[in-house]
Amino acid sequence: MDYPLLNVFWTTMWVFLWIMWLMLLFRIIGDIFRDDAMNGWGKAGWTVLVVILPFLGCFVYLIARGKGMGERELRRARGNDQEVQEYLRAAAVVSGGTTGHAEELGRLAELKNHGDITAEEYARAKEKVLAR
Repeated sequence: MDYPLLNVFWTTMWVFLWIMWLMLLFRIIGDIFRDDAMNGWGKAGWTVLVVILPFLGCFVYLIARGKGMGERELRRARGNDQEVQEYLRAAAVVSGGTTGHAEELGRLAELKNHGDITAEEYARAKEKVLAR
């Protein structure tokens, strides 16, 4: 087995570049399909360009829409974070079992005072507790 160290280096570099290229390609294709502002023809056109001429298509996409990729990803992450926060607030408001109304109202007041829920959420949760 005669495989010099320099050849190992070059092989490792090419494998790394190939994996990096695939990650970039999947990221671009994912961004194309997740962009709600782009119509179907735009998505089809970008997809054909990226699939038929992958190197040129990816570079053109990054030049034309690269800044928007980060902004869209940030909006998507903030939206996901907001959904999680809303879910956690709703889960905190829901009673866990046999606690009385006074304990639930006290817990709601504590959540409101700490800023974990808004005044509107507090009012809705209070109405639910009192309606039981």
